[in-house]
Amino acid sequence: MALGFLSRLKAGLARSTSRLTEGITAAITRRRLDDAALDELEEALIAADLGTAVARRVIASFRRTRFGKDVSPEEIRDALAEELAAVLDPVAKPLEIDPTHAPHVVLVVGVNGTGKTTTIGKMALFYKELGLRPMLVAGDTFRAAAVEQLQVWGERTGAPVISAPPNSDAAGLAYSALERARAEGADLLLIDTAGRLHNKAALMEELSKIIRVIRKVDPTAPHSVLLVLDATTGQNAISQVKIFKEMVDVSGLVVTKLDGSARGGIVVALAEAFGLPVHAVGVGEQAGDLRPFSAREFARGLVGEG
Repeated sequence: MALGFLSRLKAGLARSTSRLTEGITAAITRRRLDDAALDELEEALIAADLGTAVARRVIASFRRTRFGKDVSPEEIRDALAEELAAVLDPVAKPLEIDPTHAPHVVLVVGVNGTGKTTTIGKMALFYKELGLRPMLVAGDTFRAAAVEQLQVWGERTGAPVISAPPNSDAAGLAYSALERARAEGADLLLIDTAGRLHNKAALMEELSKIIRVIRKVDPTAPHSVLLVLDATTGQNAISQVKIFKEMVDVSGLVVTKLDGSARGGIVVALAEAFGLPVHAVGVGEQAGDLRPFSAREFARGLVGEG
C-alpha cells in the first residue's frame, strides 16, 4: 500500500478505531487482566463488529498469555493487532487477472447502494494504471443512474463502456460485450449487475442467466465473481454474503465505505466466517481510495496504530 493510502485508511478507520479503543481502555484501566477484565474486553470486541468467533479467539489467546498480569491499553492494542492480522492474513489476496483468458471476466454483484458501480470504475482505473485494457459493462439496465455513472467512469479512465437501452436484457448485453471485448483485445471485462434483493428469485434468475449466456462465448467465464459490501451495514454484511453465495459462486469480496462507518471490524468477522478472499477495501470517494487489501496495515489501522 502506498503511504498516501495508508494515511487515508487510518483516517477512514478513525470511527471504528475510536469505538474499539474506548472499549479496550474501559476494560483494563488500572487492573490486572482478570476474568472481569476479559469479559469486558470480549464485549468491547463484539460491540466493534469483530464477531463472537473472533472475540472468543482473541480472549482465549489473552487468557493463555497474559492472564493475571498487569497490562496497559497499548500492550493490548499491540497484541490485538497481531491477533487480527492472523485472522486477516489468509484472506488478503489481490485480484489476479489471468492474461490467458483475454479477457478475464469479472462479474460484480451486490445489493443496490453498496458501491458496485463506483467500485468497477475505480478497479478499471487501477488496472489501467497497471497497463491493462479494461472494458466495462453497464449490466444494471434497470437503473439509468448506474449506467450514467459507469459512463462517467469510462470517460475518466478511457475504458469503453458497453450499455443498452433501459430495461434491456442484461444477459444479452453481457454476451455481446464479451464478444466485443474478445474482438478488441481487452484484458479485463468488468460486468455491473442489478442488486434488487427485494425480489431474490428474479435476481437469482438474472444472475444465473448472465452466467449461462456468457459461457456460450467462453465456457470458463466468469473468472471472478466479486461481491461488493458496504461496511456501514455492519453485521448485515454477513447475511448478504450468505444470500449471494446461494445465487452465485462468489470468489472474493470488496468492502467499501469504511470511512463512513464505525463498523470496520466487520471485515474481520467476514474473514473468520467465510474465509473468502478480500481483494480490496474502499475508504472514500476518490479514485485512489480503493486499494488492494493488506491484512497487517488494516489490523494496525483498526486498533489505532500507525
